[in-house]
Amino acid sequence: MPTVHRKPFGRAHGQSETDLWTLESGTGVRAEILTYGGVLHSLTVPDTAGEPGPVVRSLPALDDYTDKNPYFGAIVGRYANRIAHGRFTLDGTTHHIPANDRGHALHGGPDGFHTKIWQATGHRTDTAAVLRLTLHSPDGDMGFPGALDVTATYTLDTTGTLAVDYTAATDRPTVVNLTNHSYLNLGDDDILGHTLEVDADAYLPVDAGSIPEGPPAPVTGTPFDLTTPHRIGERLAHPDAQLDRAGGYDHCWILRPATPGTLRRAARLTAPGDRRTLELWTTEPGLQIYTANQLDGAFTDGTGRRHQRHGSLCLETQHLPDSPNRPDHPSTVLRPGAVLHSRTEWRFPHLRAR
Repeated sequence: MPTVHRKPFGRAHGQSETDLWTLESGTGVRAEILTYGGVLHSLTVPDTAGEPGPVVRSLPALDDYTDKNPYFGAIVGRYANRIAHGRFTLDGTTHHIPANDRGHALHGGPDGFHTKIWQATGHRTDTAAVLRLTLHSPDGDMGFPGALDVTATYTLDTTGTLAVDYTAATDRPTVVNLTNHSYLNLGDDDILGHTLEVDADAYLPVDAGSIPEGPPAPVTGTPFDLTTPHRIGERLAHPDAQLDRAGGYDHCWILRPATPGTLRRAARLTAPGDRRTLELWTTEPGLQIYTANQLDGAFTDGTGRRHQRHGSLCLETQHLPDSPNRPDHPSTVLRPGAVLHSRTEWRFPHLRAR
């Protein structure tokens, strides 16, 4: 039977108490989520032998999350990924977002949703444990127009699937792009021996500031071709100017077209020895893959293990970077009366084979 529990996790910088919510599937999978930043603090999944183990990297304490860190496990918004030069024009008005990454706005600016305490309610059913997080972002928050009400609902069901559903509504035209920024590792020292497959035939090359430098490019004949499974280390070892520029993958893949709002598979990640497998399903048009190129061991988890370069990777389902300035990209504009809906699922097919 699924269960839901809550306990205090600490108080940061004069803010209200942060809680840690634990969702148990009743079948061996456990997720821990913080009200601070909507952080997926931990996700424990049994391997093919039934041995439970962590599949996301975490930080030890609340102070580690509230101090500057590269978005460990957080819900990021209002706009995930980058907006070039921190500005965009909507309906004839130019809006300015604080630049926090090489002159560009990244993940909603320095005080984005990853720094907020979300309101939480939990419940369970016969088949799932559910945590509903809500956040009100006022008009002008980080320069974005319109008051925005956001809901992020984590659901862990008895099959071991963890889903997150986002909804958002606004009182003025604005732009919205939401994702989760968990660092994944299915059970190894690094992710170079993991095998990755991505259901995408094109990706966005980027300039030195990680802004798309043109239209999507075919993956064929490049180390970005993950249309069949490849070891990540083998792909990253290829000589390629884009890999050199980013220090690995930090690029958005354009997922194969699907009916809007329909779930389809985006990626399949497999640990060495096939001990664990993650399938990522989403309604979003893009997948940002980041191979933790900037981590250098400065951050640790609760066991003292250091988070090193290429020790994990992020699979961020989202709309495309800099879309507010790119009319050829799928629109991220949200207007009054409309509701944004987005869903991503972390499925673990190896659990069905046990």
